[in-house]
Amino acid sequence: MSKIFIIGLPRTGTTSISVALLELGLQVAHTAFTKKAFEVADAVSDAPCFSDYMHLDKLFPNSKFVYLNRDLEKWLPSITMLLEKMAPHLELKSGHFSPVLKRSFHQTFPDIHPLCTATLTRHFLEHQQAVFNYFKDRDDFLSIDVSEPGSLLTLKQFLGLPIQGEADFAQLNVGRNVANWREYKHPNKVNANLAGVEHRKFFDYA
Repeated sequence: MSKIFIIGLPRTGTTSISVALLELGLQVAHTAFTKKAFEVADAVSDAPCFSDYMHLDKLFPNSKFVYLNRDLEKWLPSITMLLEKMAPHLELKSGHFSPVLKRSFHQTFPDIHPLCTATLTRHFLEHQQAVFNYFKDRDDFLSIDVSEPGSLLTLKQFLGLPIQGEADFAQLNVGRNVANWREYKHPNKVNANLAGVEHRKFFDYA
């Protein structure tokens, strides 16, 4: 079952691309923490896709992967703000976030206490290089910056979707706003914790 996986880091436009895919008629999960959510969604963005893309590539053959690039100088204050808000909930023992979400973040940002620009820069560049190395010379991979003109049109062409309509992404979750996805109402939204026959079980990659 082929899927679309958005594997850019948080604060690179994952909400903007998720909303655009909803408007194009796809079932979309912005984060997905259960097998059922992955099964139901046509596209999944954010955690754990940005950390688990190699596993997802094997679990869902013939899928397409979209990396979201962003100017580092703009990403750094945005991710710092997000991680400051999330920090108490990402604690492995006491944090109330999904264990899958916590693992995904700790795997990608393993040593960010205290938050440090140099460390965050290193994690951004290491993640980017790992993605580019893994998908080198593959035609099922696209890298875009959602702030660039024509980036939505480029995505539509890559996915084989109708190209009429908007050519650019709506800019969502700007500044300190991190809740646009939760507030956005659409029948194609997929619950990140959707339960199936295995309840809320996640994949056992082993």
